[in-house]
Amino acid sequence: MGSKGILWIVIGIAAALLAVIVIGGLTRADSSGANLSPTFEVRRAPLTISIDEAGTIKALDQRIIKSEVEGRTTIISIVDEGTRVEAGDLLIELDASSLVDRRVDQQISVQNTQAQYIRAREQVEVTKSQNQSDIIAAELEKKFAEEDVVKYNEGEYPSQLMDAEAKVTLAEEELRRAKDKLDWSARLYEEKYVSETEFRADELAFKRADLELKLQQESLKLLKDFTHQRRLAELDAAVEQTALALDRVKRKAAADLVQAEADLAAREAEFNQQQSKLDKIDDQLAKTKIYAPVSGMVVYATSAEFSWRGDSEPLDEGTEVRERQELIYLPTADSMMVEIKIHESSLGKVTVGQRATVQVGATGREYTGIVRRIAPLPDPTSVWLNPDLKVFQTEVVIDGSHPELRTGMSCEVSIDIESYDDAIAIPVQCVVREKGQPMAYVVSGGREVATPIEVGLDDNAVVHVTSGLEPGQFVSMTPPLDRGSTEDRSAAQADADPGATQQRGTGRPPTVRRTSTDG
Repeated sequence: MGSKGILWIVIGIAAALLAVIVIGGLTRADSSGANLSPTFEVRRAPLTISIDEAGTIKALDQRIIKSEVEGRTTIISIVDEGTRVEAGDLLIELDASSLVDRRVDQQISVQNTQAQYIRAREQVEVTKSQNQSDIIAAELEKKFAEEDVVKYNEGEYPSQLMDAEAKVTLAEEELRRAKDKLDWSARLYEEKYVSETEFRADELAFKRADLELKLQQESLKLLKDFTHQRRLAELDAAVEQTALALDRVKRKAAADLVQAEADLAAREAEFNQQQSKLDKIDDQLAKTKIYAPVSGMVVYATSAEFSWRGDSEPLDEGTEVRERQELIYLPTADSMMVEIKIHESSLGKVTVGQRATVQVGATGREYTGIVRRIAPLPDPTSVWLNPDLKVFQTEVVIDGSHPELRTGMSCEVSIDIESYDDAIAIPVQCVVREKGQPMAYVVSGGREVATPIEVGLDDNAVVHVTSGLEPGQFVSMTPPLDRGSTEDRSAAQADADPGATQQRGTGRPPTVRRTSTDG
């Protein structure tokens, strides 16, 4: 479908909506001939609520190629925009002449400092080996102490605890059995089937089992509350003592080596500094040639980005670039997405996972997609340009793979919020709130009757009415904003339409963003 066809469809839909409002909003007259306010006829029809925003096509997954050479440098060569490259292909070569000169001077400095560092290092080797054995012994003692703690916590104590708990369990079982036997002996004793001696023996066995259970329970409590804590404290103290001993040994060794190691540290630091400078120059030299990390089509950053000052210079040979400047966008797949900005008033309507339709004028095609991400904070650029404008970056992933789509293409996105085959919707101006309750004024018997309703989402033109109105009713399109000024209407409500008193719903307040509707 061409752009002209789409334009005629939009004009047709707008004309149909205008006709509906005009027809539904005709002024009605009561039996006396007096004119009431403009009204809208309530009816059921298909309803679709969506949010329409302009957006920009971008690659779903892309690599951003930046200049990593410090300061400013000049482009010697650059691959043509739109070229499809493979991983490892040369994309950009930057001027490296000044870096080559710096590298020669730095190599001489590295060789001199390296010789001094080697001499200082050999002077301390003998002293370091002499002290090494003392440190190893102290570390071994500390390791044994730490292992004792682990051994007790993970081996000895759990075993002791398990043994004590097992004894308690066995004692509880013995007590239960003794109790059952005692109860049975008591019944037999009462019926003279056993002697008193046998009964007393069973009673004594029960008391013995009860005493044994208490002893085992006390032993378990003693293990948990005292023995375990004391043993753990002893082991922790041993660990601390061996750690202090190891620290003393290390300090003594450090004192013996302080003079030699001070010189070594100075020489080492100087050598490392010079070597680091040489490595940095080598790294910068390597970064003057930028290779493609993955396969894809080359897109210049200056072609895809927006500069509000309008001073972005196109990339070309001889162009001066700065460090960390974005140079090339390299899409890694044919999958695309759309970036749009959702106004803060519509955040309550848009959620991740909602379906969307994407109309791309450059291709003349319509695509489907799904909302993937909504930024948690407002777009900082928009806030900086206009502090009163709060919009949130939203990503819509286009379904499937479409090689014809290109980064930077403009498009229109329509996010489907709600869709009904049969629903009641009235103009938003017909709804007012009275003490937090959505109300519509139903024209009945020549009077306007305030009727509580429940509402859903709106598209800033019509609002979805979930309950409170029936098809065929007429509602006022100019309801009073001040209920106190219409006491005559409220007083006549019961007489005019007894059925207008309906269950009050919480409803949501009408939102303030215009979306598209169907019907």
